[in-house]
Amino acid sequence: MKKYIIILTLFLVVSKSFGQHDKETRDKIRPLKVAYLTQELKLNAKEAQLFWPVYHKHQEELDFSKNKIRSEFKNKIKEVGELENLEEADAKKLVLLKIALDKKMVSAKEAFISEASKFMSYKKIMKLYLSEREFARKLMRKYGKGRKSGE
Repeated sequence: MKKYIIILTLFLVVSKSFGQHDKETRDKIRPLKVAYLTQELKLNAKEAQLFWPVYHKHQEELDFSKNKIRSEFKNKIKEVGELENLEEADAKKLVLLKIALDKKMVSAKEAFISEASKFMSYKKIMKLYLSEREFARKLMRKYGKGRKSGE
């Protein structure tokens, strides 16, 4: 029952703010994600104390790389008007940048697993990945429903 209350609260808060992709929205979603993952992972006090700083640092690294890729692609395409106007050399630079940032994200994930496995079981790490995906699905389902009804 407690799980459903948290999920319902999540959807109510997110439905009001998820349409905006800005820092304010992410700041509202973050505590909901923390509550959801804490519950799903059944973290004890010691695990939570060790886990959250490592997890947040890891998420910041991933977010930086994702945002850098998006920003570079968007800015370059905006600069030339549309993708068709992009010079081959510039396209190559962007593709190579994406590959480099993807590699950086894989390294960050490996470092996170290495650090987290010092105080969490690999089963809990697997549960984390599954719970993150489920949290994202729930947000997207709610966002999609809200968007369809708003159009």
